[in-house]
Amino acid sequence: MDEEYDVIVLGTGLKECILSGLLSVDGLKVLHMDRNDYYGGDSTSLNLNQLWKRFRGEDKPPAHLGASRDYNVDMVPKFMMANGTLVRTLIHTDVTKYLSFKAVDGSYVFSKGKIYKVPATDMEALKSPLMGLFEKRRARNFFIYVQDYNEADPRTHQGLDLTRVTTRELIAKYGLSDDTVDFIGHALALHRDDRYLDEPALDTVKRMKLYSESLARFQGGSPYIYPLYGLGELPQGFARLSAVYGGTYMLNKPECKVEFDMEGKVCGVTSEGETAKCKKVVCDPSYLPNKVRKIGRVVRAIAIMSHPIPNTNESHSVQIILPQKQLGRRSDMYVFCCSYTHNVAPRGKFIAFVSAEAETDNPQSELKPGIDLLGSVDEILYDIYDRYEPVNEPSLDNCFVTTSYDATTHFETTVTDVLNMYTMITGKTVDLSVDLSAASAAEEY
Repeated sequence: MDEEYDVIVLGTGLKECILSGLLSVDGLKVLHMDRNDYYGGDSTSLNLNQLWKRFRGEDKPPAHLGASRDYNVDMVPKFMMANGTLVRTLIHTDVTKYLSFKAVDGSYVFSKGKIYKVPATDMEALKSPLMGLFEKRRARNFFIYVQDYNEADPRTHQGLDLTRVTTRELIAKYGLSDDTVDFIGHALALHRDDRYLDEPALDTVKRMKLYSESLARFQGGSPYIYPLYGLGELPQGFARLSAVYGGTYMLNKPECKVEFDMEGKVCGVTSEGETAKCKKVVCDPSYLPNKVRKIGRVVRAIAIMSHPIPNTNESHSVQIILPQKQLGRRSDMYVFCCSYTHNVAPRGKFIAFVSAEAETDNPQSELKPGIDLLGSVDEILYDIYDRYEPVNEPSLDNCFVTTSYDATTHFETTVTDVLNMYTMITGKTVDLSVDLSAASAAEEY
């Protein structure tokens, strides 16, 4: 271990593993260490025995749930947009060869106490029971504008500069109701709260286009895909990538202590009496607690069920977004469900997650609107964790700390964080302009 590296990465969560892979591909000498004896860090996937030990303090889950090894339960459940940045990153780095994906059956939104399929195109808007007849026409016109919009072609802009016009102003032009705005902003554009309404509309239009492009990519019932055997496969895929390009991995390394020189810059990492020298450190917040601040808490329910979520067209995998306004909250709530069809549970079993940013002193009770959608459950477990973000200045200390995972059940915010960090570390941007038609991210179809 007494060598010098360009970068030492601490923690094998998904963000850290993507960065480790990208930096190794760049030709940097990378050492990747973790205090745990498994990959995945906070974003690992657990079998049933591990799940019970973590949340119930015992190894013996009920026999009626089936074999422990048949479960892969994500600790940070998230789907991927089929045409999104993570899939582009997987293709760009060729990590797809280590993974198999399957489309997610359904994408739904909660409105006025019920759940509805999310309409994503002008034709779906016309069929949606979410809206009345006149509202459907207005929504269809808005969807046509978004679908036709091309940033490089002013003829498609209809005289609107979307870098200056706010989303609220753009939507007002089409006279859409608050409930329609709710599902467009939260279930299509995937904004987490309503701040987007007073921000430039270009971001929302791009997000809506990504949703419809992802939906069209595999002609499935949703724009999302998800790896077989759970998300724990992703960090391992990027770890393999790093190893192929010369990265060194060390698991089960206790007390990884980051060392600094007289100027306060990182100079190495010590574990078990040995120090590896380095120019930069990348890590999750737990490795440098004095360089982060708490920004909130995530509360999550993990439910094991013997049926699909009711009113989702018997979908074996589904995302339901509950917009903040529908619940009287400051941020959205998310329901994520997958099952044996993605090899994360035994045949006949479904795993559902209800996730939200905690907003009260009784976070568990906040999840009731989402849990009420699940129907009967065999078992339910609760998880609450603090979220942190870095407060240091990386140009001064060469420490690059990732931000904790949010409550969303999609990956777009996660990957944006990773690619921004890559640019901070290297001064370059990742070129993801690959021919997506030439390389499919999902050979399962």
